[in-house]
Amino acid sequence: MTSYRIALNFEDGVTRFIDCGANEKVLDSAFRNRINLPMDCSDGVCGTCKCRAEAGSYDLGDEYIDEALTEEEAGAGLVLTCQMVPRSDCVISVPMSSTACKTATAQFAASVAQVARLGDAAYELVLDAPDAAPVFLPGQYVNIGVPGSGQHRSYSFSSLPGAGRMGFLVKQVPGGLMSSWLQAAQAGQALEMTGPLGSFYLRAVTRPLLLLAGGTGLAPFLSMLEVLALKGTDQPVHLIYGVTRDQDLVLVDRLVEYAQRIPGFTFSTCVADAATTHERQGYVTQHMPAAVLHGGDVDVYLCGPPPMVDAVQQHFKSAGITPANFHYEKFTPTQPVAA
Repeated sequence: MTSYRIALNFEDGVTRFIDCGANEKVLDSAFRNRINLPMDCSDGVCGTCKCRAEAGSYDLGDEYIDEALTEEEAGAGLVLTCQMVPRSDCVISVPMSSTACKTATAQFAASVAQVARLGDAAYELVLDAPDAAPVFLPGQYVNIGVPGSGQHRSYSFSSLPGAGRMGFLVKQVPGGLMSSWLQAAQAGQALEMTGPLGSFYLRAVTRPLLLLAGGTGLAPFLSMLEVLALKGTDQPVHLIYGVTRDQDLVLVDRLVEYAQRIPGFTFSTCVADAATTHERQGYVTQHMPAAVLHGGDVDVYLCGPPPMVDAVQQHFKSAGITPANFHYEKFTPTQPVAA
């Protein structure tokens, strides 16, 4: 029997995945999976179950009234989950917290497959999922418990969603909790993970993309690029990767590989350190040619530290550019913040 995978992205950043039958309504599938999406009537009359479809195709039928969902709202991607029948995998934004819908983040186990030290800049942590490969949206993150500490740290997936082997890029922080643990980590050690989380993820690609990565904020873009390499895109994609020091430029070889695998993908790198030997000194805003902004007809994704996010927003304002969509994640030491 045909079914489609539906990602329910709640306003607190929690994402839950459900399988919905080919002729099943999303609300019914959610209830079957013990997720109480908002509803009152379930007949297309009250509008309480109104959500936004971020991606995918679906039917809404004609059994709901205009007061519940207007033609303009439907045209803007709003849906009634009590009437929505998917025709493909979909992503739905739910305007409520996961706890209000009586659900929570999923927990799963992983084990260390490999830890690669990338100079003194970062670690590449590779994990295996012994039970079931985690499903997530490209760009999302997960909380990884640091063994023996009772604490967790948040890291974006750098790997393909649904793959049994997961990758993460971890900034080396002297004396840092995760950095210290990784120095002695051994293959096979068990880790507990909670997620996926975050509203920073790749939407349907309908126009040119500009990807802006700061330091280890490169990680979610590697996941996005892997998806684009497999699914293909007819839109131009440009990534600007900015770091503080020369040695912070890591995994550039991966970007070279993606430039070979994805038609229309280009990238550039820059280093802020005034003493750099790199060909492009400065910040991403200083190496952002007008051509990659497409006069504002561009979807911008940014993952980096808060000062970088603020600088890019100010740059757009000064240049008089308003991107069609601007998704960003402030990569803080403890928890990403997406918008």
